Amino acid sequence: MIENIIFSNIIFATIIRADYKKEGIFFFTPDDFSQQLGYMNRPKGYIIAPHYHNHIDRKITITQEVLYIKSGVVRVDFYTSTNTYLESKILGTGDVILLAAGAHGFEILEEAEIIEVKQGPYNQDKDKVHLIKNFSTPIIKNE
Repeated sequence: MIENIIFSNIIFATIIRADYKKEGIFFFTPDDFSQQLGYMNRPKGYIIAPHYHNHIDRKITITQEVLYIKSGVVRVDFYTSTNTYLESKILGTGDVILLAAGAHGFEILEEAEIIEVKQGPYNQDKDKVHLIKNFSTPIIKNE
């Protein structure tokens, strides 16, 4: 199952549920997204020819991120950039979400492992604006 979170004709997020299945290859994102999200389902023995990707200068104006919920349950809250709450979605083990626009926050409902992919290099001081001033979540660093 695929869900798009849309506000004012802007895709805020795309959710791919763990039970999604389709033959072949499919991209969920418009071609102009700086983060492309696709799905492949190929049979045993299918060969993807060896290849590399050309170096191409691209201008990225917004950080888009993909989260894979490896385990657990997470609630994602969606907001406009002016702090208007829109809606929430619950993600579980195996779900994937592309956060493409707007603002978002999370609550971990059950202990969760999350893999995050986004453009880099990431600048923690410049790349993010918190809607609630002085709100912070401790970052646990791997020693």
